[in-house]
Amino acid sequence: MTAQGQHATSTSAADIPRRNWAGNVRYAARAFHRPTSVDELRRLVAGSTRIRAVGSGHSFNRFGDTDGDLVTLAGLPPVVDLDRERGQVTVSGAMRYGDLARHLHTQGYALANLASLPHISVAGSVATATHGSGQAHGNLASTVAGLELVTADGDVLRVDRDADTFAGMVVGLGALGLVTRVTLDVVPSFELRQYVRLDLDREALDEALGSAYSVSVFTDFRSPRLREVWRKQVADQPPPPADWLGTTAADAPRHPVLGMPPENCTPQLGAPGPWHERLPHFKLGFTPSSGDELQSEYHLPRTAAADALAALDDVAHLIAPVLLVSELRTVAADELWLSPNHRRDSFVVHFTWVDDTAAVLPVVAQVEERLAPFAPRPHWGKVFVTDPVELAARYPRYADFAALLRHLDPTGTFRTELLDRYFPR
Repeated sequence: MTAQGQHATSTSAADIPRRNWAGNVRYAARAFHRPTSVDELRRLVAGSTRIRAVGSGHSFNRFGDTDGDLVTLAGLPPVVDLDRERGQVTVSGAMRYGDLARHLHTQGYALANLASLPHISVAGSVATATHGSGQAHGNLASTVAGLELVTADGDVLRVDRDADTFAGMVVGLGALGLVTRVTLDVVPSFELRQYVRLDLDREALDEALGSAYSVSVFTDFRSPRLREVWRKQVADQPPPPADWLGTTAADAPRHPVLGMPPENCTPQLGAPGPWHERLPHFKLGFTPSSGDELQSEYHLPRTAAADALAALDDVAHLIAPVLLVSELRTVAADELWLSPNHRRDSFVVHFTWVDDTAAVLPVVAQVEERLAPFAPRPHWGKVFVTDPVELAARYPRYADFAALLRHLDPTGTFRTELLDRYFPR
């Protein structure tokens, strides 16, 4: 069933952005394409020696960059096919999570979790294991039940959870093919309330992170105390008491980045609302986060939270001057080969940096050095400098993915310079 009210546009390839969302990556492609059918896409892939897909552009590194052909799948006919019996929905890979969420809600359904930004595309988010928060919830890729992709020879491949290599294909970094459709698990729609609490003692962090459906904690590394706790709780649960964990209640809406307008953020102060208007931090119709920024993120064992933050205290004086905000979250374990949460419940430390690569990269290196004892797994779509050999050792199925990559793309059609660095041929 094609989503009603949505139609493929005639936007030309000239309108495809030449830079990523943050502006720190200028795409090196020799040509840009916007096919309007899967058949057109298949011919394009079969006739190209190097090709990659660009989604919402919300990636901060060059995994998706190519010196060949860059293609957007936003011109393909949009699809939202809800299977009520199976509790699944099949959608176009280029669809934004925010648009999908609105459609599902009108049908009485929901996704179990969402990332902080609803602007990101389904296929791109899944390919990099993007996530929200909540210790009972996996990342967005963990809800994938099926994939349809155009492979290097131009064929269409459909896989589901019964396939032996399925767990290796979901978080695929765009390296196994161009994903045209994704099937996701859905749940009945639900309501949440969002409360922001201020000034949390670090000793109470673990209890705070497990206190609601989804919890994010924000800090700036300028104080040992944690600045804000964003609690997204089921609507029929009682609000936190006035003295909850020694914090105080925010008396007005907040933005995670100090000085940014809170009007860009989803409703707070305990007002009940549908899941898709509370789980993200930002509204779909507004500029997310600060806009001019870089991002890094590291997934650590859930039990390492206190020790990891203590290790970062040693470089807090380096972090703070180039930091806009840091977000602390939790993600449940999964079985996906390249998921940062592979077989490990995770504590996640996210950094939103100032837009200054030269100033940020040395600090990133210091952060990674301090976190090294905890075997951090960086977010695939963000800025990191981890040694390829060290990173491979942190993933039990790393070699299996490398073998799958060689099998599905023997000629390197979807290869990029950064991909070659981390998965040498």
